[in-house]
Amino acid sequence: MRYALLSAAAMSVGLSATAYAQDDLTVGVSWSNFQEERWKTDEAAIRGALDEAGAEYISADAQSSSAKQLSDVESLIAQGVDALIILAQDTQAIIPAVQRAADEGIPVIAYDRLIEDPRAFYLTFDNVEVGRMQAREVLEEAPEGNYVMIKGSPTDPNADFLRGGQQEVLQEAIDAGRINIVGEAYTDGWVPANAQRNMEQILTANDNQVDAVVASNDGTAGGAVAALAAQGMDGIPVSGQDADHAALNRIAQGTQTVSVWKDSRDLGREGGEIAVALAQGTEMSEIEGAEEWTSPGGTTLWAKFLEPVPITQENLSTIVYAGWIDQETLCQGVQNGPAPCN
Repeated sequence: MRYALLSAAAMSVGLSATAYAQDDLTVGVSWSNFQEERWKTDEAAIRGALDEAGAEYISADAQSSSAKQLSDVESLIAQGVDALIILAQDTQAIIPAVQRAADEGIPVIAYDRLIEDPRAFYLTFDNVEVGRMQAREVLEEAPEGNYVMIKGSPTDPNADFLRGGQQEVLQEAIDAGRINIVGEAYTDGWVPANAQRNMEQILTANDNQVDAVVASNDGTAGGAVAALAAQGMDGIPVSGQDADHAALNRIAQGTQTVSVWKDSRDLGREGGEIAVALAQGTEMSEIEGAEEWTSPGGTTLWAKFLEPVPITQENLSTIVYAGWIDQETLCQGVQNGPAPCN
């Protein structure tokens, strides 16, 4: 119930998009890619907020190319957008696009991934806390043993935010000698196949002597679980995030321990509403819930952080009640599983 209430509270927004409605307002969204299941959910929420405001939505898919994303942003600007939402493929490579938008007086939202530029409003979940949540749940299941850290993309700052949060939780056990990190690897592009390959190599290097995997999202978790299953090791603790349907099903089946739910319906709606507000001249500092925040790179910018929720077998019903996944999809192939799959 506590998690359901948290989700319900998150559904309440601080900005009314209709209050800023304007004819012919256009918001452009530059997506790094649509590889992850969740981005389609974000997109639907953004479009819903813009529809409510009477604003037009246009977008481009960079298909995991930093160079194409720069070109995409140029194209969106040429189409006359009044605000930009950018899911950056590379936090540094995208900065010329922010400069181009600033030159045209177009506000930019760094959506879910940091852009190291104070001219971009940073909207995301608390990713350090996501990392802490992942590590806490895995550590509870495996308080000692050999750990593997499957990190995110090296070009995404979130990968290091997550890793920092994970380390905070694990450090005491590491110092005490209870756990030992025997393998650690970034996952290029967050691609599950790359995570699986990394996991396979780590298993080989350690003669399969692995007791837990802290994977940084559900895609990388899926790659890790596939590698473990091939060795008959599925069922050891594995973390993830995003509450992908496949990951939630793995939790119900017992092959993944936790997926930290960042309700992208909330994030997308906030993104759309904030884009409309900024396009109307609202200052970043005036966005409800905004705070001045200094990045690990030393950039001080305005940001808003939403609250994540860890999903385990203990509270799977919550995510069904919230309408994120239906019971049939969650429980597919599950025999005598946790509620509501029992």
